[in-house]
Amino acid sequence: MTSLREAMEWRYATKKMDPSKPVDQKKVDRILEAIRLTPSSSGLQPYHIFVISDKTLQAKIMLSARNQSQVVDCSHLLVFAAWDKYTNRRIDDAYDLIHNERGYVKPELEKYRESLKKRLPYMPPQVQSSHTAKQTYIAAGTAMIAAAMESVDATPIEGFDPKDVETILGLTDHKVVLLMPLGHRDDNDWMLKEKKVRKSLESLVTVIK
Repeated sequence: MTSLREAMEWRYATKKMDPSKPVDQKKVDRILEAIRLTPSSSGLQPYHIFVISDKTLQAKIMLSARNQSQVVDCSHLLVFAAWDKYTNRRIDDAYDLIHNERGYVKPELEKYRESLKKRLPYMPPQVQSSHTAKQTYIAAGTAMIAAAMESVDATPIEGFDPKDVETILGLTDHKVVLLMPLGHRDDNDWMLKEKKVRKSLESLVTVIK
């Protein structure tokens, strides 16, 4: 793609992918790197991304996703899993990494770390879950844009049973919030020739000066 606008015009929620057209691994790697660089609240990155290309595993997940064919016809299936909760250990791990990478300890950042430890783990469980899920969706948005820039189809899927997928993947401390098949559209996908419809900029955006 030559521009972000063209990439976003090109992409759509692909309903049928061509399993005979795998996505080049270098493109997948660049999409994953874009996810890694995504901003997150307090720099915690409270999620994990599973990249599944094993067809047997994809087929099991498809059964938990209302048999949506993209899950198994895709080249790589991204599973976005949010932390189930905030803990002191998870907060410490994030800020230890920051200090190690920067090579010094900043007192102001240490105070901020401690303030997070006094607040985040004590929020109601449903608030914690909602917060980590929202952060995960920021990363998913980045993934869709990065995929479009790589001319890779990416379809976000919420229609699945999270607990089933968590069981399949053996997850005990993460909650699956989104599936995203990566692949190439099938020429016979009924959505391929449909006009992209969005609200006008005037109806969607209010500029306040």
